[in-house]
Amino acid sequence: MPRTALYAGSFDPVTNGHLDVVRGAARLADRLVIAIGLHPSRAPLFAAEERVAMLKEVCTPIAAAEKAKLEFITFDDLVVQAAKRVGATLLIRGLRDGTDLDYEMQMAGMNGAMAPDIQTVFLPASPLVRPITATLVRQIAGMGGDVSAFVPPEVAKRLKSKFPRR
Repeated sequence: MPRTALYAGSFDPVTNGHLDVVRGAARLADRLVIAIGLHPSRAPLFAAEERVAMLKEVCTPIAAAEKAKLEFITFDDLVVQAAKRVGATLLIRGLRDGTDLDYEMQMAGMNGAMAPDIQTVFLPASPLVRPITATLVRQIAGMGGDVSAFVPPEVAKRLKSKFPRR
């Protein structure tokens, strides 16, 4: 039976840390669904369609190299509900440090209580991407800093277009 994994996040913007998790997830699953969370209380830098386009551009070659089928969805409800809709049995979560682990363990416990048939899988970040967060990337880009070490070139170009030169 094909194994379907769901990797959820805001991906605003897509970072090299996200790609690290996608690479690991594509090795574990036959089908990887990347789910872009839409939260009405947040004002994202990139529209959902822009995030999907960025993810397609940078994740498709990674999934192809691992022979994993790749799909993209958006969701505005619980991640376990999105996982059930796409038939996922695995939730993929990246871990950078102990703080992430504490939070993600709580989430895994709650998700497990709501959907015991869906297993959370933690993927530790590679050392070079551990400090990267989308929040920090947005802040650096917004202040005119160089984010090329933290995001794929395609994303860096899109970030430059979002912020006027300082």
